[in-house]
Amino acid sequence: MLKKIIQFAFLFIGGALGFVFLPPLYEFINLSSNPWLNNPYVSVGIGALLLFILSFALSDYCVKLIQWLEEVLFKIPAADLLFGTLGLIVGLIVAYLIGFAIERIQIPIINDILPILLSIILGYLGFRLGFTKRDELSQMLSKSGSGSKRKSGEQGLLQQSEQKTLYKLLDTSVIIDGRIADISSTGFIEGILVVPQFVLTELQHIADSSDTLKRTRGRRGLDILKKLQDERATKVIITEEDFEDVHEVDLKLVRLAKKMDAQILTNDFNLNKVCELHKVQVLNINDLANAVKPVVIPGEDMQVLVIKDGKEHNQGVAYLDDGTMIVVEGGRSYIGQSITVTVTSVLQTSAGRMIFAKPKDEVA
Repeated sequence: MLKKIIQFAFLFIGGALGFVFLPPLYEFINLSSNPWLNNPYVSVGIGALLLFILSFALSDYCVKLIQWLEEVLFKIPAADLLFGTLGLIVGLIVAYLIGFAIERIQIPIINDILPILLSIILGYLGFRLGFTKRDELSQMLSKSGSGSKRKSGEQGLLQQSEQKTLYKLLDTSVIIDGRIADISSTGFIEGILVVPQFVLTELQHIADSSDTLKRTRGRRGLDILKKLQDERATKVIITEEDFEDVHEVDLKLVRLAKKMDAQILTNDFNLNKVCELHKVQVLNINDLANAVKPVVIPGEDMQVLVIKDGKEHNQGVAYLDDGTMIVVEGGRSYIGQSITVTVTSVLQTSAGRMIFAKPKDEVA
């Protein structure tokens, strides 16, 4: 629809340009004596036809330009846009007044060029001035009796406008994991959750898998998305934005995050590293889970049940209630027993936390 509107616009613009510029062109090439070309309707038709044909080559670029401008404008806070526009209007008014005064001097070249330059320069300066001085301008326009309250209210409005443009992209792993729904219901996650269509497509493929485990995980992910849409206070949106030249879902997420200036929510350790390389902010659910786990200090004693042997010689493995793995040095002989161990060290990464310990009676 937008492409057709642009083509019609080219048609009317071409007619107007043909009406204005074609008659002088006929005189320049000595065709003004032709009665057929002297007809203004012919000039309008020729101009409209030429620009309409040209629109087939340029309309796609115009559509992309308009879509890019929409994305940029949607990301700008309303207060910035308002005061920037007011500054632009003031700059154009000043440029018009100066140009009106210059016209009385009657200098041929300056009268034609200078008003255009003044409009561009003063319009830009006015926009920048209104954009950068929005806080001071808002204080000047508000009532003098409510200064402090007004300032806090404006800061609150600015924060709300920033929150509305704060996007968080969900990847497949964090949706299937399911903890995002519980975290979201607590209100700790701000902004708008965004599910790209290519992530949803991957989730659907997993849900349609012939493997029972994958099919269960995929359906769980779809149920989590439905739960997020039903229970979350702020919006959960699905974007159709895609990158046909990229096949990997993780790289598509990174490119979309850069384009939307968004954060990525994940619990995928490898995606976490890729985001760090691309300078994209990532929120790892495992990091959050590790942060809220009880702190374990080396030298602390705890009661554990050794359930299996470890990878290294004479090691035993136990688990805390939250799933944290405890590697017990010399614990192989205690498999199936509940023993007291002393923590020797703690290893914590984005992939999880691991505690190393020794049986208390063996600690020197």
